[in-house]
Amino acid sequence: MIENNLQQHVLFINKYVSLDALLSYLQRTDIYLFTSKDPNQAVSGTLAYALGCGCPVIATPIPHAKELLDGTGVQVDFQDHQQLANAAISCISKPALLQKMHLNALHRISPSAWQNVAIAHAELSKKNSVQKTHLQFNMPAISLTHIRNLTTNLAMIQFSKISTPDLQSGYTLDDNARALIAVVKYYNITRNPADLALINLYFNFILSCQQADGSFLNYMDIDGSFALRNQHENLEDSNGRAIWALGELLSYRLILPLEYIDKAAIAIAQAICHVEQFQSPRAMAFIIKGLYHYNLHNESELVEKLVTKLADNLVSKYRGVSDKEWKWYEAYLTYANSLLPEAMLYAAMVTGNDLFKTIAKSTFDFLLQHIFKANQIKVISNNGWHQKGMPSSQFGEQPIDIAYTVLALDLFYQTFNDKTYLQKIFIAFNWFLGKNHLHQIIYNPCTGGCYDGLEETHVNLNQGAESTVSYLLARLTIEKYLSDKTTITTKHTTHQTALAIN
Repeated sequence: MIENNLQQHVLFINKYVSLDALLSYLQRTDIYLFTSKDPNQAVSGTLAYALGCGCPVIATPIPHAKELLDGTGVQVDFQDHQQLANAAISCISKPALLQKMHLNALHRISPSAWQNVAIAHAELSKKNSVQKTHLQFNMPAISLTHIRNLTTNLAMIQFSKISTPDLQSGYTLDDNARALIAVVKYYNITRNPADLALINLYFNFILSCQQADGSFLNYMDIDGSFALRNQHENLEDSNGRAIWALGELLSYRLILPLEYIDKAAIAIAQAICHVEQFQSPRAMAFIIKGLYHYNLHNESELVEKLVTKLADNLVSKYRGVSDKEWKWYEAYLTYANSLLPEAMLYAAMVTGNDLFKTIAKSTFDFLLQHIFKANQIKVISNNGWHQKGMPSSQFGEQPIDIAYTVLALDLFYQTFNDKTYLQKIFIAFNWFLGKNHLHQIIYNPCTGGCYDGLEETHVNLNQGAESTVSYLLARLTIEKYLSDKTTITTKHTTHQTALAIN
């Protein structure tokens, strides 16, 4: 080392270091070099830790490296220092390649996280047990850690690279509307004054997106200027989400500062002036939800008329495509499907219209038949919508669709007192905890974030705003049922063994 004048650049630590120290080193490592001389060495603990820290790897081809390094690193021959040097120089000179290896490493090692290993062992036990077993997942504590991590002094950032907010992705009305709803619901439980700061941020962001005519823009750059894409996209759904958020906020008027209530009432009054011409079924549904909550303390005849008109539009869409086998509002199932029958039920609650209630239940039960199979939920794939009369696409499941299903199941259970809806609430929520086709956890209890999607072979480990807030909405919804969970589980798992997953 002295001969090559490297003593100021290389440090050898000739001792056994603690796990905390090792992880600290690995988190600062650009490339991890694993250079075993033994072809018969089966595994390496530090190699696993390195991948867990997202380190790109250059390694000699022991079986462990051969198994894990596809896309996460480079293999070199045993005791070939020139290959090692060339590989290191090549990787260092390609920052984009190192970043790709970093992300691939995290995705590759994710199935070996302790929670996923626990689920895998439990599933193996179920498979080989002569006695029928049932997995019972422990409920994570509610956390706003990643919510706060994603929030700047202006609003909530849209995307995240793994758990690091991607500031360049900017802000959206969509995310901040959902965030406002979730944090207001959380504040209703905790009454922690610190949470009012978040509510204030998200609420003011929504107000800043409202234009002079009462409509809303959706996309804002990191510098606080509105993005050009607002001019080229249909923003009906975004406007609907804003009205939903404002209505939800108004329904908590007894616990929130009066100035919020006054501003929200003005904003929603301006917003509903131009929504009668909306064509998006989901925009109509969001608006109905918002107006239901708005009307809890107002009982406005104008609101009732608007809800009736929007719901009549959904009824018209339903009658246009539904038949004996296909009881739906469109000739396909796409995203946020549970929202439509949920909105119809809210419309029935506002207006007392039995037709709305009947259609709400028949369409929701139709949807549940398509997304609940073998005691597990599998929402409609975003890789290809389910067209009427065609087989459904597989994989590509989004947390937001699970959350909307949980919200709708909650409303239908509260309305009809049908225990099958209650059972499905827990089945749906357990999707986040590992009851899915990969048997992997979708919620990250370490960060408080939720992964962005469940694909065919892997979990998308990015933890963006939509997914994280969606999980929080579902988690807050299920909170009120936890005291009854033991009774529910016992009833349907008689003579079964419960395996608790920490």
